[in-house]
Amino acid sequence: MITVTPKNKPKEFKNDFWKSKNFKVSIGEIVDKKGMDTPSESVGPTPKPDVTALRSWDMKLLEKYGPFYAPFCDMCCLCTYGKCDLTAGKKGACGIDIEAQQARMVLLACCIGAAAHSAHARHLLEYLIEKKGKDFPLDFGMNIDIEAPIIRTVIGKIPKTLGDLREAMDYMEEQNLHLLSACHTGQEGKSVDFESKAFHAGLMDTLGMEIGDIAQIAALNLPKGDADAPLVELGMGSINKDKPVVLCIGHNVAPGAGIVDYLEDEELEDEVEVCGICCAALDITRYNKNAKVVGPISKQLKFVRSGVADVIVVDEQCVRTDILEEAKKNKAAVIATTDKICLGLPDMTNEDADKIVSQLVNEEIEGALILNPDKVGEVATRVAMKIAKDREALKLLPDLDEIIEMAKECTECGWCQRVCPNSQPMMEAVVAAGKGDFSNFVDLYEYDVCYACGRCEQECERDLPLISMLTKVGEHYVKDEKYNVRAGRGPVQDVEIRRVGAPIVLGDIPGVIAFVGCSNYPEGGEDVAKMAEEFLERNYIVVTSGCGAMSIGEYRDEEGKTLYEKYSGDFDARGLVNVGSCVSNSHIAGACIKIANIFAKKPLEGNFEEIADYILNRVGACGVAWGAYSQKAASIATGVNRWGIPVVIGPHGSKYRRLFLGRTDKKEKWNLNDLRSGEVIEGEPAPEHLLYAAENRGEATVMIAKLCIRPNDTSKGRQIKLNQYIDLHRKYFGTIPDDISRFIRNEKDIPITYKKDVRNMLEEVGWEPRALPQEPSTMAFREKARGK
Repeated sequence: MITVTPKNKPKEFKNDFWKSKNFKVSIGEIVDKKGMDTPSESVGPTPKPDVTALRSWDMKLLEKYGPFYAPFCDMCCLCTYGKCDLTAGKKGACGIDIEAQQARMVLLACCIGAAAHSAHARHLLEYLIEKKGKDFPLDFGMNIDIEAPIIRTVIGKIPKTLGDLREAMDYMEEQNLHLLSACHTGQEGKSVDFESKAFHAGLMDTLGMEIGDIAQIAALNLPKGDADAPLVELGMGSINKDKPVVLCIGHNVAPGAGIVDYLEDEELEDEVEVCGICCAALDITRYNKNAKVVGPISKQLKFVRSGVADVIVVDEQCVRTDILEEAKKNKAAVIATTDKICLGLPDMTNEDADKIVSQLVNEEIEGALILNPDKVGEVATRVAMKIAKDREALKLLPDLDEIIEMAKECTECGWCQRVCPNSQPMMEAVVAAGKGDFSNFVDLYEYDVCYACGRCEQECERDLPLISMLTKVGEHYVKDEKYNVRAGRGPVQDVEIRRVGAPIVLGDIPGVIAFVGCSNYPEGGEDVAKMAEEFLERNYIVVTSGCGAMSIGEYRDEEGKTLYEKYSGDFDARGLVNVGSCVSNSHIAGACIKIANIFAKKPLEGNFEEIADYILNRVGACGVAWGAYSQKAASIATGVNRWGIPVVIGPHGSKYRRLFLGRTDKKEKWNLNDLRSGEVIEGEPAPEHLLYAAENRGEATVMIAKLCIRPNDTSKGRQIKLNQYIDLHRKYFGTIPDDISRFIRNEKDIPITYKKDVRNMLEEVGWEPRALPQEPSTMAFREKARGK
């Protein structure tokens, strides 16, 4: 690059044919022609959409699925004008009303979630480029030609190398900056535009997840759409306590990969146990099948308290902020590995490994911040091997006899239950334990019914170590805590999409259900597994990721098999597909995008609205975030909502403050444009909601089946979907749903099993047949040309 500074700026330039004075030279970035490919066909209308480029699509969604606000707080405390009371029609000192304030908080949560995944992706991408080079190819093998459907659709280009992903990262970071700025006092003022911006933040989150996962899949050689990815060990009981144990917590695979690499290089694989909690565990097992998964985030405090881990390595996201304090209680060494979580520890990145090991072993430092994943691998391994033997003598959990004596001190004040997020009967468990009955503790322990947040301990007036008591009882009575989970396979193969695209769009496969998100379950992880089992038995495709994938693995059927042992990993009817960690969620939206492209021949590049419209009206997919708790879960759900995919959340999800609910009483909202006939036709509430909170497993199961109904269903497909909807409604509520007439377009739609009952219901409401759309769309007719 040529630089001309003010000091050397030429005032005059002349030669035989050119004379000029007082000119300036400005040379910008030199373009490298090796960048992302632009497809030969014309790019769609919205490559690299800015904050308002897709606003018209957002308004169509918001018109059909109006935001329903449930204020978690009716005050605004964001600036020094406040606190401002926004109840009873009041406004804040800046002029904001309660709807706009709730929507602003939703946007803020989505910005935080998107930033978490985006920063993770940026860190991972730059680390992998440093190791592999920017020209390292994004090669996913023979069966995947569309490696990056989200990048193609949003950016409008096709990435070929790790370096190509930087362009998408730069765009995403710019958008995240603009979105966060809108949360400032005196910026946006209308709830609908806050929601439009939240949709955009969710879209950036989806993009960031795809960048992160395809980078690590390519560079670290993780499974590339392998339906037969290996089963890996899961559960606290699967960890070999006779070996030194290194525990990884978080979401960034780089430190864990560094540990695995060091063990292999030093031929220590059989000497040290490597395990993980949360998504770091899933990604490490994608990298090396010999690593083990302790479980979802709800296992974190229990496993740390158990003292099994000699070294705890934390990276980013979903790590308890008191992890250092908890580790010190049992003399476990802590290593922080990213700039997101430094824990007040000294930066030892540039220190000699021998020195770091010595200081950690001799407890000269509380822990170490090491930002080099390779050095983390060496230090974590060596420290674990040195301190493991000394830690064997530590008494980390109370004995059962001690628990009985502790429990007798309970005053039955009831505060442990009052502060419990799920009002679980902790007091009853303690009182019963005081009498030698541990069964209530066992009930809380199994399936993480108590997810060990620790609130109860803080409120106990007797300072009883309730989580430690729970952990000890669980260890003693729940003997067989050994399960399995299929290693995350990554993307769905193009050949699979070709096989199932038509059955999904036409309704022969009744739906694609994605169980994702955290473990903030109202009644434990068993509910997630049972919902997954229900839909697998009914011929749906079930996809999962993250903590949800682990919760499904912790359940066994009557034959003692986990669902991963019972069902294949194929993306097909009755297939249970674990795509991987949180960033792997991008492949779920990616599969829906691929259906539009591979089956329906819709162009991807820069063509977001047409793709999202296709998914909304023709792809029977539904997300389920039953235990959602984090800001990431908010941005993930909002992102897939923008793509046209409805989501069901658990009761705690209402704390996100906003749902997207359809109004079935307003028939005009459901009219559709038939792009083939050019006519506006009467539609139906399909899908009825875009974001719905259910109170219990039964309500959720019925709603999930209902939200897979699409206007594009053939009569055969509609029969199949309505048969499932009716059957589940009868199972959980004892009746045929009273809204069934809304989804019957003609008599061919009526399920044969329920034909008589449904006909009687149709007669009672004066039902009349209506036309089936040939090409249903929410888009205007002028957009038809690009669909051909």
